[in-house]
Amino acid sequence: MTDLTSSRSPVRAIPGDENRRPQPGIALCLSGGGYRAMVFHLGALWRLNELGFLPKLARISSVSGGSLTAGMLGLKWSRLQFDPSTGVSPRYVNEVVAPVRALASTTIDEGDALKGLFLPGTVAERIADSYRRYLFGTATLQDFPDIPSFVINATSVQTGSLWRFAKPYMADWQVGLVKSPTIELAVAVGASSAFPPVLSPVRLTLDPNDFEKDSGSGLQSPPYTTNVVLTDGGVYDNLGLETAWKNYDTILVSDAGAHMAPDPTPHTDWARLALRVNDMIDNQVSDLRQRQLIDSYVSGDRKGTYWAARSNIGNYPATETLACPFEATQKLAAVPTRLAALDDLTQQRLINWAYAICDAAMRSHVVTTVAAPSAFPYPAAGVGA
Repeated sequence: MTDLTSSRSPVRAIPGDENRRPQPGIALCLSGGGYRAMVFHLGALWRLNELGFLPKLARISSVSGGSLTAGMLGLKWSRLQFDPSTGVSPRYVNEVVAPVRALASTTIDEGDALKGLFLPGTVAERIADSYRRYLFGTATLQDFPDIPSFVINATSVQTGSLWRFAKPYMADWQVGLVKSPTIELAVAVGASSAFPPVLSPVRLTLDPNDFEKDSGSGLQSPPYTTNVVLTDGGVYDNLGLETAWKNYDTILVSDAGAHMAPDPTPHTDWARLALRVNDMIDNQVSDLRQRQLIDSYVSGDRKGTYWAARSNIGNYPATETLACPFEATQKLAAVPTRLAALDDLTQQRLINWAYAICDAAMRSHVVTTVAAPSAFPYPAAGVGA
């Protein structure tokens, strides 16, 4: 099997990366995909909570739209009050689902983009302001719990590597590591979800003295250490897989990424053609990571399971799965990748669909003796027809 890190450079100077073989532990990866992903992951987390899996997680790695959900989960972690006997939080819906759904009812990409173009401040700064207002306030990475480790992934435009935001550190393996960063969650998640080209880039002004000495690999000098330029984490890895893959032997992946549709008459002007080609590149990278992940499950190199908004629930061997017609779920998978308001019914159906497909994947490959759920989180909504 091809290792997901085999094409990358030598061991990174980032905590945990020196362990080339995975350690015992469960990591959850939340993909990108705008509000579609943000809401979809709520449903997956809903089922994982019922299964008592949230407090079992060692790491939650996220990109883009997935970082919006992960950021709220991390911020509210101490308030979830998991039952010590079942591992279930009775407060998950109120503490995590409710505020994220409130954001999903509000369009921010279009308005913030226009404000960034015509008023003082950048588009990225406007997006961060919206995240402060609706989700995170002035919370910082230091408001995350110690366990599980939450890693918010962005991509460095300067180095082409992941830029990782976490409570113990933020780092680019080539530039170096800053311990105990006080970056605001709104800024970190804003960088992770800075969809190019409109919402990018996010710029960080840093003090080079804050970097651990000799923690980089050749680029620990200005402007890399003073003026950091970041874009969406999905540019590098839309599954948020790398930081989980290298460190843990059990990998759960929730993938809400869209699949590029065929286009018989693609635009040939440079702007729209460039966007189409970028989508092609993104799809190829994501598909490669997905195939390698599945191969690792088959070979026994990793344990865990994978589910996607594009999955067919009928392909999972679990019995008594919830009714999810493939045609209906594909409509949900095709919700546009934007930070644009989703109506209440669409939100409920995305949550229901993720809940159902996560359940099917978990009962097929991880907890095979658990009873099937009796209903969707929002029974009246279903997943459509």
